[in-house]
Amino acid sequence: MSEEKKKKKKSKRNYRKEYDKYHGTAKQKKDRASRNKARRQALKEGKVKKGDKKEVDHKDRNPRNNAKSNKRVVKRSKNRSFSRKTKDRKKYGKRYA
Repeated sequence: MSEEKKKKKKSKRNYRKEYDKYHGTAKQKKDRASRNKARRQALKEGKVKKGDKKEVDHKDRNPRNNAKSNKRVVKRSKNRSFSRKTKDRKKYGKRYA
């Protein structure tokens, strides 16, 4: 091993701190609840099944917009592969702010 790699030690990830600062905020809780609601609706309609590796994609990237015209079922890999760069937002729509 090189000296640089030895000096660089990975610090342990603090999940509690991460939750408190980001995932536990009121906005994130509402977004998560809305995503779960969209998934439940798709399950009820028979569009997805448990364990099928598919997700409900929000076309405009706003998880609170659960209009039928804004949702589609896609493979997990497709849903997680879109670019998050600012210049590519025209292609994928603006993220919910």
